[in-house]
Amino acid sequence: MQRRRFLGLAAAASALALTGGLSGCGSLDSESGDVTLKLVAADYDLGGGDSTRKYWDGLVAAFEAKNPGVKVQVQIESWDDVDRKVAEMVKAGKAPDIAQIGAYADYAAAGQLYAADELLSIRVQANFLAPLVAAGEYKRTQYGLPFVASTRLLFFNEDLFAKAGIDAPPTTWDELAAAARKLEKKGVKYPFALPLGPEEAQAETMMWLLSGGDGYTDATEHYKIDSDANVRTFEWLRTNLVVPGLTGPVAPGKLNRKAAFTAFARGEVGMLNGHPSLMQQAAKNGVKVGKVALPGVSGKARATMGVADWIMGFKQNGHRKEIGTFLDFAFSDENVLKFAGGNNMLPATTTASAGMAADPQYADLRDFIQALPDSQLPPVGKTSWAQVSGVIKKDIGQAVAPEAKPSEVLGRIARQASAAENAE
Repeated sequence: MQRRRFLGLAAAASALALTGGLSGCGSLDSESGDVTLKLVAADYDLGGGDSTRKYWDGLVAAFEAKNPGVKVQVQIESWDDVDRKVAEMVKAGKAPDIAQIGAYADYAAAGQLYAADELLSIRVQANFLAPLVAAGEYKRTQYGLPFVASTRLLFFNEDLFAKAGIDAPPTTWDELAAAARKLEKKGVKYPFALPLGPEEAQAETMMWLLSGGDGYTDATEHYKIDSDANVRTFEWLRTNLVVPGLTGPVAPGKLNRKAAFTAFARGEVGMLNGHPSLMQQAAKNGVKVGKVALPGVSGKARATMGVADWIMGFKQNGHRKEIGTFLDFAFSDENVLKFAGGNNMLPATTTASAGMAADPQYADLRDFIQALPDSQLPPVGKTSWAQVSGVIKKDIGQAVAPEAKPSEVLGRIARQASAAENAE
């Protein structure tokens, strides 16, 4: 990966030399007349407010003041709609110049996106965190630019732990199961919440696969969902958490992440794998949240799961130079920190991450920041991932049902994943 990145940056340097600085100058002249960029972005305001709109309005106003030849029109859409609406725009031949959405690989495969080397200055491209660069690649070329990121940690309710006599958070699977048994004896509704329902089961699954020592893909980036290690992981979950009744009154295959998070924020959950945004939700209800690295089989998991949302530049309107200059501006530390910090997310860049880690107002996010550089992301660079993740969302909960054979369920998912991969 590092060699590919060096070659990519070298190519960018050559391009800059040939074009007189494709986008590194930070501003544009208007000799060719005014250009209007269309940007479609996702709404991150969970409370139904207009904080996302205010962010983009402020950024655009500052950018336009510095670049009088370029205007930017911003369209904000909910996360429920934004990916679909961008897909409809592209299909209708009306692609936006810039889209900030959840996935990029299909557009990259169709040749509809500019590569990072074609858009960004070397300084900006080199500043992305390494795991996010790798996740943004399609066929070893970066098209997806990480906009914001997050990682996952084990969350626990400190008050419930104290009442159950649990002196320290678990660092191994056996310790996790022992803590869950103590919580269950104290009447905790969900000793360990295991959301393998269809909302976001692919994320919960990946966290457990990583903590079990494996993952979704092998060293050659091919799916290996039914590997021996992955089967052992789900056998452990079924035998040690689900069958003893330590995952609560709702079957894991029917428990969605949102419901699990809401239950945690109500004080009904002893432990779960948590996201940074949950801290704020829990704090509003007076729940004291502890958080530690995800436990592994015999110690800390080798990696946690990372997640990124993406921003990308479409080729259709031919505004490569203007898109690049806008994105260079958007990825300044000031802008990155303002958006990430305001939404309980993590910066996707090295310098902004260092700035956030050093700032006392973001102390609650430091453990997540520290986990991000070594995190692993889902295989979002594979065009088959959307289909495969859909299968996982629908079926993986069956693997921990009391009567299930995890090897059979994972084998069935693996065969569908291989078929989708072969059709790429």
